[in-house]
This record gives sequence, C-alpha cells and structure tokens, in this order.
Amino acid sequence: MSTRAGVMVTGISGNLGRAVAKLLHLKERVIGIDRRPFIGKPKDLEMHELDIRKKKVEDVFRRVPIKAIIHMGILHDPRMSSEDHHNFNVRGTMRILECAAKHNVKKVVVLSSANVYGPSPDNSNFLTEDAPLMAASRFPSVRDLIEVDMLAHAFFWKHSKVETVVLRPVHIVGPTIKNAPSNFLRLKRPWLMAGFDPMVQLIHMDDVAGALVEALAPGHRGVYNVTGPGEVPLSKVFAELGSEPLPVPHLVARPLLSTLFRYRFASFPPEELDHIQFLCAVDGSRWLNETPWRPKLTLRETIRSVIGG
Repeated sequence: MSTRAGVMVTGISGNLGRAVAKLLHLKERVIGIDRRPFIGKPKDLEMHELDIRKKKVEDVFRRVPIKAIIHMGILHDPRMSSEDHHNFNVRGTMRILECAAKHNVKKVVVLSSANVYGPSPDNSNFLTEDAPLMAASRFPSVRDLIEVDMLAHAFFWKHSKVETVVLRPVHIVGPTIKNAPSNFLRLKRPWLMAGFDPMVQLIHMDDVAGALVEALAPGHRGVYNVTGPGEVPLSKVFAELGSEPLPVPHLVARPLLSTLFRYRFASFPPEELDHIQFLCAVDGSRWLNETPWRPKLTLRETIRSVIGG
C-alpha cells in the first residue's frame, strides 16, 4: 500500500462528492468514505463503504496517512426522523473530527451552508460570517447543520495547529442535484408568495466543488460565505426557466403546504416557504478577497443548470 499522504472525502458518492473527486483525484491521493457505493469511480481512487459513525472509520486513518479531510457526509432528508438525522450528522461529524485530531491531520474542510443564517424579515441585505445562526428557530431540519457548523467552529479554536475551514455556500443547484432549491426550481407551476419577490443567490455544484478543493490550499482557515455569480429576484429566475409561478397568499400557503406535505402530495415542508418570502443574502467578499477562486459559470448558466440547460 502506498505511503503517500492522501485527502479523505466523506460523502464522496453523492453528486457533489463526485464533482470533488473529479477535480481532486488527478493531483492527490483520494480516499473516499461513504455508506453508498461509488459507481464508476476513478480507478486510482480508494473507496471505503463505511458509516462515518462507526469505529471502523478510524481503521482507515491507521492504515492510510491522511493529510487533509473534506467533510461532506451530511444527510438532508425532511422526512427522516430528527433523531436519525441528529445521530448520523452530528455523531458522524464528531467521529471524523476526533480522528482528525488524534491522527494529526493538518487540514480540515467542513461543508456547511448559508442556510444556517435563516431567511427572516429582519435580515440585513448581506449577512457576513459574523451574523448569528438563526435558522434553527424556524427550521427544525437545519438544527443538525448548525450543530455541525458549530462543532467545526469549536474544533478550529481547540486545535489551532489544524487549518480548519468552514464553507457556507448559497443554494447549490445543478442538473443532478436533488436538494430542495433545485427541485423547487424544476417545477413548472411553482408557488410564489403573493406580494413577495426576494433576491436569491444560487451557485452551481461544480463551482462549490472548486471552492472545496481551493479550501485545501495552505493558509486558508476560518469561516467563509461562498456566493455564486450574483443575486437575482426570484421572479427573474422563474422567467429564465420559463416557469409559470402561481401566486399564493401567505396566510393560506403554510397550512395548505403543511397538509400537502403530511399526505405526501408535496415534497417540501412548510418551513421552506420562508425562502421564497424573506431575504437571506450573504456577503461572500471575504472568500473572494482571500482566495483566487471565482465562479466559472455565469448567472444564466447557473440558473439554467437546474433543467440541464
């Protein structure tokens, strides 16, 4: 077995993980960790089908010298019980960070999300990295993500010799991405909260993958918002996609969507309506000022990517 130090990527079998692997494997030894198989993985990529909560994960650290970790092994399923969500996301992150400290990993990059700030009528125009993480008060499903973010933040302060980076990208979209923003924008008759047209920020999956790889570079440390090629009113996104939005009064929308979601006629929980009613725009200037990374896709290409255009 090679003694060359490698980069561990958790959650590598997902669409974003595959994009990261595509960028990374030609120049680094990549060690993938995921419960799911990586169909069609590059031949030079080492894959371990493991649950990140299990003790067997540490066996990988013992066998393979790990110089850096990109941690993306986070579940997002609004229909999964909160206990199962918490168990996997938080305990799994704790296991990875514990192993990183124990086995002298020099760099840890944790993928978070700008969603941790939470959309709110009280938000300022562009939130910086110092803004409070308020999403949990209205989004129970985001509590785990906030806890993961805070675990990484605590790790940063406790293990100062490790270069720890927490990336908070805006809404990730792409032709193969199946998260709530992408699924919502694919609807031909999406709801539009009557009287509201918030600015939205989107970033393509490939640009996020590029940011994660850039975060591995020496010297980067701390929390960074990562924005895409710009912000645009939600109505303009619909126009670009040729959608026919259906205006719904906000007093009616929440109880109606709650019922539809409960009986599985809708895939979005009612809390998601905040994203099409209130502002949650972030300031990504720190990341742009401290790194050479720039989004490669234009705003139009990013928007149209949700339908493969």
